[in-house]
Amino acid sequence: MCGMNSVRSPMAELLARRALPASTFVASAGIRAGERDPFVDMVLAEEGLSLHERQPRTVDDLEDHYFDLIVSLSPEAHHAALELTRSMAVEVEYWPMPDPTIVGGTREQIVAAYRDVRERLKRRIAARFG
Repeated sequence: MCGMNSVRSPMAELLARRALPASTFVASAGIRAGERDPFVDMVLAEEGLSLHERQPRTVDDLEDHYFDLIVSLSPEAHHAALELTRSMAVEVEYWPMPDPTIVGGTREQIVAAYRDVRERLKRRIAARFG
């Protein structure tokens, strides 16, 4: 879960789907729906992954609202996840990730920021789920 489901959480979703057994349900969402980010497509393609036609979505857009674990990737999403699960037996973990959309500079510096988030997510997923 992140702010707009356009950068960090869709990356995390695809990386987790690749790392976890196929029987594990993985979905990402945002507090609000953002716009698809072409840099996300680029850094996922480097890993052989693709969002295909998937568009950013909110928690309300998810088909299932039963979760065992919610991983929040931004402060705003973490607060929303805690509020959402206040009366539910759901584990919430906060994995703070930098927002690569605020990085300026050359195209290569911007792409490097997106790759950095991708690599951080890969490490966190591997450390948490083995």
